[in-house]
Amino acid sequence: MRSRTLKRMAAAIAMTAAAVLAGAAPALAAAGTVHTDSGLPLTVRAAPSTSASAVGSVANGTAVTIGCQSNGETVTGKYGTSDIWDYLPASNGYVSDTYVYTGSDGRVAPDCAGATQSCSTAGTGDPHTCAEAVTWAKAHVHTTYDADYYDYCDRINAWAYGFSASGSTTAYVHWTQIPSGYKHPGDTEVPAGGLAFFSNGGAGHTMISLGGGQFLSNDIHGAGTYTQTTIAEIKSKWGQTYLGWAQPWFKVNH
Repeated sequence: MRSRTLKRMAAAIAMTAAAVLAGAAPALAAAGTVHTDSGLPLTVRAAPSTSASAVGSVANGTAVTIGCQSNGETVTGKYGTSDIWDYLPASNGYVSDTYVYTGSDGRVAPDCAGATQSCSTAGTGDPHTCAEAVTWAKAHVHTTYDADYYDYCDRINAWAYGFSASGSTTAYVHWTQIPSGYKHPGDTEVPAGGLAFFSNGGAGHTMISLGGGQFLSNDIHGAGTYTQTTIAEIKSKWGQTYLGWAQPWFKVNH
């Protein structure tokens, strides 16, 4: 996945300055600028999908207001791959976030009504529910070396969900094997129990979400440990590229 960091830096500075002037109150909407690969107008859709009916278009280079954001069809655009879609009140429709410069790699506006994602084991056949997996993970936090936890991120997530192994050779391979309907590329709003995935050109990494932007990961605070961390720490400390999150689907039982 291509990085979307550079495309968002200027907007992030402008938005931060505006927040300071407003007393740092969180905005209910966000600003962005449409940029297309071809320079042609961006089609606005009635729903967050390229197959949804067109309700208008926005010219390349147009500044837009994002009223809310929703998960939808995964799209690869000018700024990477993501399933995040931006609702534009002025156009009464959705555009893929991969064509909008917003100043952030993740969400910048509230969830659209009914768009909040939750962890679900529906269709996965997992022995444990999302809540049970999170409880298991919290009960196994430790700050000393344990050989069973060293370099076994994908297996640890499988343990949390009641399996002895994930069925995948690496975390990155696991990500590639998960059906698209269970994945949310580029989305950093990971519900409790959801699995975050990263790539480093090799085995990659994965960890379980506790919700609220917090995760439990092995090795990040010492070999063989299992401690709390964030997506930002994994990216900065290990140089990993964030791929997105997925429902707890494991190859072992599919």
